[in-house]
Amino acid sequence: MDDVFCALLPRLYRRAVLIAGGRQSAEDIVHEAYLKLAARPQRFLAHPEPYAYAFSALVSVARDTYRRDRRQVPVGDVDRQAGAAGAEGWDGGVGDRQARLETVRLLRGLTPRQAAVVVLVDLDGYTIDQAAEILRVHRGTAARHRERALGKLRTLVRAPQRAGSEREGAP
Repeated sequence: MDDVFCALLPRLYRRAVLIAGGRQSAEDIVHEAYLKLAARPQRFLAHPEPYAYAFSALVSVARDTYRRDRRQVPVGDVDRQAGAAGAEGWDGGVGDRQARLETVRLLRGLTPRQAAVVVLVDLDGYTIDQAAEILRVHRGTAARHRERALGKLRTLVRAPQRAGSEREGAP
């Protein structure tokens, strides 16, 4: 089991960062998911798509933690604006890093289940039906979560643009 899980670790870590959205450590989520899978390794190893099974456990852990943490009073996020990439051409990977951070920031505005559907469908390339099966929800539920998530993401993306255009037009 450890060999199969270790082969999936890099992908699971990347997805955990997207799903957690900074609310919790990706390492913690992956570790908790591993503990869940280690309790019944035969189910994990017998599954036809181990990544999907591990991803489902990952989402379950993230959702449980989200539900537990949302009862706490959150401290306001500090609004940090990243600088421009600078000169044309290669920027040493700064642009890619800023894009990843922006993706995490946007996905942080979603619930874990909404983020999971967006990650599976829009980033991993699964269909809605496959994503629903992985998350163990009805196809309509997955589609509804994705539609609501995309609506929230559109709002989040447009909000900074409006604020920037209003500042430019001000005397």
